[in-house]
Amino acid sequence: MGRVTAPNQVSPVPPADLPSTLGELRATGHRYRTVKQELRDNLLARMGSGEDRFPGIVGYEDTVLPEVERALLAGHDMVLLGERGQGKTRLIRSLGALLDEWTPVIPGSVLNEHPMHPLTPASRALVGSAGDDLAIGWLHRSMRYGEKLATPDTSVGDLIGDVDPIRLAQGRTLGDPETIHFGLVPRTNRGVFAVNELPDLAERIQVALLNVLEERDIQVRGYQLRLPLDLLLVASANPEDYTNRGRIITPLKDRFGAEIRTHYPLDLDLELALIRQEADLVAVVPEHVLEVLARFARDVRESPSVDPRSGVSARFAIAAAETVAAAALRRSGLLAGAAAGASGGGAASASASRPEAPVARIGDTVSVTSTLRGKVEFESGEEGREIEVLAHLLRTATAETFRARLAGLDLSGFTAIVAEGGAVETGELVSSSELLRQVGTVPGLAKVLDRLGLGDAPSPEEAAAGIEFVLEGLHLTRRLGKDVTDSGRTVYGDRD
Repeated sequence: MGRVTAPNQVSPVPPADLPSTLGELRATGHRYRTVKQELRDNLLARMGSGEDRFPGIVGYEDTVLPEVERALLAGHDMVLLGERGQGKTRLIRSLGALLDEWTPVIPGSVLNEHPMHPLTPASRALVGSAGDDLAIGWLHRSMRYGEKLATPDTSVGDLIGDVDPIRLAQGRTLGDPETIHFGLVPRTNRGVFAVNELPDLAERIQVALLNVLEERDIQVRGYQLRLPLDLLLVASANPEDYTNRGRIITPLKDRFGAEIRTHYPLDLDLELALIRQEADLVAVVPEHVLEVLARFARDVRESPSVDPRSGVSARFAIAAAETVAAAALRRSGLLAGAAAGASGGGAASASASRPEAPVARIGDTVSVTSTLRGKVEFESGEEGREIEVLAHLLRTATAETFRARLAGLDLSGFTAIVAEGGAVETGELVSSSELLRQVGTVPGLAKVLDRLGLGDAPSPEEAAAGIEFVLEGLHLTRRLGKDVTDSGRTVYGDRD
């Protein structure tokens, strides 16, 4: 995977007021610092100013982040252990923001060598000959992060480097560092390098990282290059692979200074905050629907039918919210098409009536049980029952949200709607205006909508979403009956 930056992305242009020669750099009082010193100083500066140290990281403020900060202050390489979808990669990538925005380099140096601390013989000779007149370049911190997804076919050459036969043919000797085509790790010198899913590396490849972590030098095809690399090495792994299955060699584990456990959001509010931050919603999804999805994700995670070793990614709830929003947008499009067809297909006639705004309802959540089942690893005994299990958990989450949001309210006005044989029909192709017409004036509706966070003046679509949620909640608490027609519509009626 290489650097996080896109293949066509170029380094940002440095400001014009930065020093252009080594002499000018010395005159500013600039001093050379290692990457770990740089990270430590900048972390302490952010702590002192009260600035957010890890923007965009949700739910780790009191657990994981203090451990990460202690590791950075101690100058330790670290490994993050956690199940899938716990934000390990995002946290690792955020470390690059703690580097200096711009750092001086020797132009053309593959190893990003500092002009005050050259590594290779060629760079040392260049600095010695040019002195203070040496032209310097500037590297943005976005270009100082490297990343590799560990796969079984990863080679030592990918990570560390290999002998370049073309350079040998040009007359260079094997002992010359110029004969080496450096891999991803040395090319991220003076930066942060991440290895994702570390246990998936073959053991012989793990051995190649030993010197990088401890002695800070590299070895290529038996030739040891005494090039002291300057970087922070961070890895991620699943605890099951890292601790129990013997898929990582013990000496490599010993060389990481910090082993940090990550976790899923600890409470419902954090799960909701994560969904709000990450989900790219194409329609309005009311708060009560988001809460149902957050509870659903947590219930799936805790279900005995789901394999706890694989975990249920935070991406599950995010994808669920995006799917529900898409269902609302689809309904809006279908209703617009139906309106146009009913009016003869004329554009002017179709636009005469108010279009349906895309607002998600509780009925839209049903679609996630089929589209997201591939994100969940079930226990072997549940084969063939995956959708049934998810549907049950979704109903449970809906009922939990119904009780939490509307406990203590008088909902008799809603049950009275279907008394004596009445019914309310809703579904994918039922517009908000049609649903509101069926319900009419309901005592207590304003209090319900306020509890659901829909405000004092909700739109018809928002009011319809609130009403449908109440009807579904009354059904799940056995106060209303429910029937699904062959056309896919849902009819709520009296239980008798």
